[in-house]
Amino acid sequence: MIKVISYIVILLLTALMSFFLIFNFSPSFKKSVQLKIVNQIDNIASSRISNNLNAKGSVAAEFINIPIEAREIAPDIIQVTGVGNTHVIQTSEGDIMFDTGLSIQAAKQMSALSEIYPEINLSHIILSHSHADHTGGVKFWYEDGVKIITHVEFEEEQRYLKELETYFWNRNRTLFPFMPESPPKLDLLSTGGIKPNLLVENDRPFKFTKGGMDFEIYALPGAEGSDNLVLWLPQKRVLFSGDFFGPLFPQFPNIFTMRGEKIRKPFEYIKSLEKIIDLDPVMIIPSHKDPLDNTFFINEGIRKILGATKHVHDETIKGMNSGKTVEALMREIRLPPELSITQEHGKVSWAVKSIWEYYSTWFHFDRTTELYAVPQSDIYNDLLGIIDELKMQKLIQNYIDRGDFLKALHLIEIVLFDRNYRGPVLNFENFVLKELLKQANDTTKNSYEIYWLNYKLNNNQERLEAQ
Repeated sequence: MIKVISYIVILLLTALMSFFLIFNFSPSFKKSVQLKIVNQIDNIASSRISNNLNAKGSVAAEFINIPIEAREIAPDIIQVTGVGNTHVIQTSEGDIMFDTGLSIQAAKQMSALSEIYPEINLSHIILSHSHADHTGGVKFWYEDGVKIITHVEFEEEQRYLKELETYFWNRNRTLFPFMPESPPKLDLLSTGGIKPNLLVENDRPFKFTKGGMDFEIYALPGAEGSDNLVLWLPQKRVLFSGDFFGPLFPQFPNIFTMRGEKIRKPFEYIKSLEKIIDLDPVMIIPSHKDPLDNTFFINEGIRKILGATKHVHDETIKGMNSGKTVEALMREIRLPPELSITQEHGKVSWAVKSIWEYYSTWFHFDRTTELYAVPQSDIYNDLLGIIDELKMQKLIQNYIDRGDFLKALHLIEIVLFDRNYRGPVLNFENFVLKELLKQANDTTKNSYEIYWLNYKLNNNQERLEAQ
C-alpha cells in the first residue's frame, strides 16, 4: 500500500509541475514551484529506501541517508553533500561547479548552498562523467552563458545509456527493488539531454585561469567509463576525482558492472592512475563521501590500486597465453598480501572474466553451440525427462554435503528453469544461496554479489510460499 501511495503522490506532483510549466507564470515562480515539488519527490524516495528491508545496509541506503549540507572543505572550495556531491570553487571572476549530484536532490542541495553562499555566479559546470548521480543537477543550475565541460566521449556515453534506459533501469531495479518502476519522464528529472560546449580529449588537458586560480582538466578514461575526467587545481594540489576511485578508497576497480554498461578498459585505467601519481595530490575530493587529506594514505592507496589492477590484468594475460580457461583464472588469480584492498565494489574474479572477454570477446573457443541462437536451457526439460528425479536430488545433496555449492547450483538451475516447478529442489536452492551469501559476507563483502543473492533468495521464498 505504501508503494502504491508513493507512486500516486509522485504522479500528482509531476502533474502539478506540468501545470505550472504550461501556463504563463513568471520563470522565477515556475522555478520556485519546481524546486518544491522535486524536494517532495526526494522525501518520498528517501522514505522508500528507509522502509525497504532489502535496502538495509546497502551502499544505496548509505548514500541516500547522507545529510544534505553545504560546508567549506578548503579555502574557496564548498562541498554540498548528498548521494552525489556537488562542488563549487569560488573565484573573484565567477564560480566553477564540479559535478551536480542527483536530480531529485538538486533542490535541497541548492537550498543548502544558498544558506552559506547565496550569491553564486556560475561560469563553468564540469562533469566527471555521464552517470545520473553526477549530472542530475545540471538542468537546475544551468543558465545561459554557463560553459559545460565534459570528456569528448560524454555525448556517446550519454546516448547509449539513454537509448538503453529501460533495459538498464529494469536491471537496476532487480538489484535495488526500492527504485520506482520506471524512469522519470519529466524533463527536469529525466536523464540525458545535456549538451556540453567544451570537450576534453585524452592526452590533451584543457587549462584555463579564473580569478587568479589555475584549472586543469584531464581526460582519464577507464574508471567509471570512457568519458571520465578529473579537475586539478595545481596551486592547491587538490584533485576533484568524481568517481575515478569509486565510492571507497582504496578499492579494487569495478571493471565489470552487474547492472550493465560497457566493460571498462583496464589498461586505460592503469595509465590514468599513473597520471594521477604524477600529479601527486595532497587532497582528493571525490563526488561520493568525504574528502581525503592524508597525503601518505592517498599515495599508498593510489599505488595499491595501480598495483592491484596491473597484477590482475597481467596475470590474466599470462594465463590466456598459457592456454588456461577463464574459469581456471577466475579461481586462481588473487591479490598478493601487499596489494590487498577491498573488493566491496569491484571483484577480482569478475575483473578477470571482464578482461578476458574485453580482449577475446564472448566466444571462448570451446563450445560450438556458443556460436548459435539455441541456448543450453532449451534441452533442460528433455534432459529432466530421462533423469531419475530422486537420483538428481541425491546428487545435489551429495554436492552440498561436500561443500561443492556451485556444482549443486548448476543442477538446481536445470530443475528450476521450469518456473512451474514446486518441490524439494527449491529447499536445496534456498540452502545453497544462503551459504553463498554467507561466503560473500565473510570474504569480499562485494555489494553487487550480495544484492544479487538477496534477490534470488527473495524469488526462492516466493516460490516456496506458493507450494
